[in-house]
Amino acid sequence: MTSKTSRVVALAPRATKSRGSSSKLFVLDTNVLMHDPTSLHRFEEHDIFLPICTLEELDNHKKGTLEVNRNARQASRFLDQIVGDFANGIHDGIPLAGPTGGGATGRLFLQTEPLSVQLPPSFAAGKADNEIIAVCLHLKKKQPRRHVVLVSKDINMRIKARALDVDAEDYYNDKVLEDTELLYSGATELPADFWERHGKGVESWQQGGATFYRITGPLVPKLLLNELVYTEHDSPFYARVVSIEGKSATLVTLRDFGHHKNAVWGITARNREQNFALNLLMNPDIDFVTLLGQAGTGKTLLALAAGLQLTLDQKLYNEIIMTRVTVPVGEDIGFLPGTEEEKMTPWMGALEDNLDVLMGGASDAGDWGRAASNDLIRSRIKVKSLNFMRGRTFLNKFLIIDEAQNLTPKQMKTLITRAGPGTKVVCLGNIAQIDTPYLTEGSSGLTYVVDRFKGWAHSGHVTLQRGERSRLADFAAEAL
Repeated sequence: MTSKTSRVVALAPRATKSRGSSSKLFVLDTNVLMHDPTSLHRFEEHDIFLPICTLEELDNHKKGTLEVNRNARQASRFLDQIVGDFANGIHDGIPLAGPTGGGATGRLFLQTEPLSVQLPPSFAAGKADNEIIAVCLHLKKKQPRRHVVLVSKDINMRIKARALDVDAEDYYNDKVLEDTELLYSGATELPADFWERHGKGVESWQQGGATFYRITGPLVPKLLLNELVYTEHDSPFYARVVSIEGKSATLVTLRDFGHHKNAVWGITARNREQNFALNLLMNPDIDFVTLLGQAGTGKTLLALAAGLQLTLDQKLYNEIIMTRVTVPVGEDIGFLPGTEEEKMTPWMGALEDNLDVLMGGASDAGDWGRAASNDLIRSRIKVKSLNFMRGRTFLNKFLIIDEAQNLTPKQMKTLITRAGPGTKVVCLGNIAQIDTPYLTEGSSGLTYVVDRFKGWAHSGHVTLQRGERSRLADFAAEAL
């Protein structure tokens, strides 16, 4: 495993050679293959062992339309390709270097003999988890010099394995980061001596109402494109990195959306991070924006206000499309009646609440004026379900993906690749509020895209820090 100072996890569980020992032998549980069908490619120089029980469980899960069913079918195809292309006997293992294109250099072993160990009577016979643990014990007995490790996503199975003195680990390869504190925040505070160390030979000019600075210095190699930099020593300075050329970087000052003259659909930024977010949302050159933050930081309100301004006032986009994952917090209430939009309405309470705030400015227009404005706005906002996104292409749309922390990396890829020419995608979420089973802060699709898109010339990210909903919500987020 990599250390906590590293940003990206590149290996499967601790897949490094032990000092003075041969490569490890990893026994895979079925849930690892159903979680990541490409896991067979991720163990580098180490060997993989698949119990017959694992193959039978894969077969039992191959029917269906859920993500796990698709993954089970894909894992079976990979196995068929690996085993089918190997002409010799499989007792000595199947080399993985060829089928994986050099991604793995170990061997794949399949269970071809009966077990020679008995589990304690307290372990129920015929249960798949116990049979896989028995396979690990059999391998330890047969190959005492090899380090046998069980890899499973099932916490209780790992506990049972350790109780029988079998090493067991989680599958780590899907985690983008080991520690979410290392996640790119999108903003960097400049040191107090920034201008002293970077002001030598600085060039500045004005263009389009903004001031540009070309700087050189020790901080330049650490900067990323569209990273937001600021200093509040002496005179406040807020800027965005627009280009990096060799040892020099060009910064452009930000627009102050905290001032009422720059209000976006009646909304002004209440803190520094909200101002950063509005600068990214209102910039037509930035096609992809991610906003992270706890409850009440204003993610949905800012995105919706920017969408309405760019769609209705500036007419850069044809309409706003809003979608989210339909994962309930508590018990599911069952099927919902009506059309696609009507079924999604109960999930879009955040949209309704924020529209009420944004429509508050029309209160002096009278009942008829309010009704007309409301109808106009709602006619330009479409609510779509994620279930029907595959194969679609959105042209000149402002796409808002709410609660994006509940998406897997594969679902996130499916959604973002729907964007056609002229479309802007905004992902909102709080990785501390994940409701999808088997997803963690490190493996969430939102964490995945923040890490992969950082530094791209047409994407930007901001982690919102301060809650602005109410003093009660702000205190609850910290104290509870």
